[in-house]
Amino acid sequence: MNHISPSQTASSLSSAQIVVLGAAGFIGRWVSRRLCFHGAKPVLVVRDVQTAKEVFADYEINGEIIQADFQRLDSVTELIGGFKPDVVFNLAGYGVDHSERDEEAAYRINAHLVETICKAMAVHRNSDWPGQNIVHVGSALEYGEIGGNLAEDSAPNPTTLYGQSKLLGTNLLTQFCRKLGVKGLTARLFTVYGPGEHEGRLLPLLSEAARNSASLPLTAGQQQRDFTFVEDVADILIELALAEASPGEIVNLATGKLTTVRGFVEIAAEVLHIPKKHLNFGDIPARAEEMRHEAVTIDRLRKLLGPRLKTPLTDIAEGIRRTKDFNGRLAERLHNRQERTCASF
Repeated sequence: MNHISPSQTASSLSSAQIVVLGAAGFIGRWVSRRLCFHGAKPVLVVRDVQTAKEVFADYEINGEIIQADFQRLDSVTELIGGFKPDVVFNLAGYGVDHSERDEEAAYRINAHLVETICKAMAVHRNSDWPGQNIVHVGSALEYGEIGGNLAEDSAPNPTTLYGQSKLLGTNLLTQFCRKLGVKGLTARLFTVYGPGEHEGRLLPLLSEAARNSASLPLTAGQQQRDFTFVEDVADILIELALAEASPGEIVNLATGKLTTVRGFVEIAAEVLHIPKKHLNFGDIPARAEEMRHEAVTIDRLRKLLGPRLKTPLTDIAEGIRRTKDFNGRLAERLHNRQERTCASF
């Protein structure tokens, strides 16, 4: 297998027409930021332009911003037809936020949007582009309760609306890539953490507890997860866009190492200077849909990327330190903007 060197990565991306769907989201903003780092000028497709502009300013992201309703599939077809991208990063999703519980919307955005992208790229893709036409983000929840090492060829059994709708999206990608000759793959993500996470997730709650010197109710923390730093995830997704893979291939994007939630919390507490007395383990029950499995296999990821896969990936303590530093810089920028606004009156 021919692997692309770091200099080739920058060269390939800087000249490519790249569309990022969901560019202002947690993963989307980091993929967009890292694409800009490589010299690319992505087309940034978002749900709300004004909110996205603030995110892009904070994350030093430059590109053409396009507003789109991801539930209007015809608008996505028109967008792809207009830009004729080399590669589409599909980071749009529905159901990560616990307030998103509309079943029809979940299947339209998590599944049928994927089919729409495949059909549009079959017509409008650049046949000279050496990499993937579509990099689609899947979810560990597609596996459901099967246990084991979650090998990509396992028979999944998702138990949540999010997992079921995301699995259908993955299956549609595989089906239509093979049928239409489109180069695309699904990268299944696990527990991603870092700057830009939704409020209410574990690390933002810990950061808030640190700022407010407040106690934090927690589960017993015995559940094990594969915690992956968001910047690593973004870099790997970009490398996968330049990889050679079978049409519709599925690949686990993870560290291959499990850590208990309690272990993650204790590391975070040390980095963020949270007193142990403020960590109330066992105050709340674990979620019913919590997955239980062995260490996630990443053999396929290693095979696809070879030496382009940075090892080791960012460890938890370093990831939390970088999150703390990044958030500190964002807070300082916000404070400076507010001071300038006040001074203008």
